[in-house]
Amino acid sequence: MKYRSVGKSGLQVSVIGLGCNNFGWGLDLEGSRAVIHAALDAGITLFDTADIYGGQGGSETVMGQILGARRKDIVLATKFGMPMDKEGVKKGASRRYIMSAVEDSLKRLQTDWIDLYQLHVPDPLTPMEETLRTLDDLVRSGKVRYVGCSNVPAWGVADATWIARTRGFSGFISCQDEYSLIVRKLEADLKPAAEAYGLGILPYFPLASGLLTGKYKKGAPMPEGTRLTQAKGSGYFDHYLTDERLDIVGKLRDFAEARGHTLLELAFSWLLAQPVVPSVIAGATKPAQIEANAKAGDWVLTPEDLAEIDKIAPR
Repeated sequence: MKYRSVGKSGLQVSVIGLGCNNFGWGLDLEGSRAVIHAALDAGITLFDTADIYGGQGGSETVMGQILGARRKDIVLATKFGMPMDKEGVKKGASRRYIMSAVEDSLKRLQTDWIDLYQLHVPDPLTPMEETLRTLDDLVRSGKVRYVGCSNVPAWGVADATWIARTRGFSGFISCQDEYSLIVRKLEADLKPAAEAYGLGILPYFPLASGLLTGKYKKGAPMPEGTRLTQAKGSGYFDHYLTDERLDIVGKLRDFAEARGHTLLELAFSWLLAQPVVPSVIAGATKPAQIEANAKAGDWVLTPEDLAEIDKIAPR
């Protein structure tokens, strides 16, 4: 396993991270334990969750029960901001809510600190200065080591960076957003902003909701039990599974196989070829998937490879 710094910070993470959204939801306690132990054995250090994952607290609770003494061996990242109750009261990025949310996460995770605490979604009702001042207080108290954001537009990242620098607050070191060979829209603005301000981009959905696993082929039956198959007939399904995208996936598969690699390896290695990406967050439901993910980023693409890929899957 290789390790990189997140942006220009001192935080080092494994280039392959573990997405923990399946814990407490699609996986029971023992299934989650097997995946977590496999990740630790593979040298994965970045474990990314959120308070809302696993049915409002389920993922964090499972992780707290399993990690034990191994907590100190990982970079534990979680998020706040999405609704944590049916009424939609426990949400947002106000000082009042953050102070409550962080304590709840610490209790569920059974830890004294969070390595990377991330704003999950923007809060239009709270000034960014209030959010950043509160997060800075948490960093100074030792309950949080670093702070990041997710799903914040490029202009919001620029604004937050300016506020942090002029006020002397701890600023965001990372942006967690959707990024893959199929979905490259952040390259228009968020990626240049992250590069300019020294932030790392942590891609989620690196396999484009399964399109880049190789399971989906044009004209072939839909594989059973997958995320996209279960979403058939919905807007989510129609958004991802288009003939144009299946054509691109087929060409990318041919490109990888012609060089002795899998489509999965191409998807991860291409993301890691982007200097702004320190780690690729990938979920798993089985230890075997952890092993495959851990090896997937080993392919070092040449400039010629990257140029050809850009022709196949343009932004």
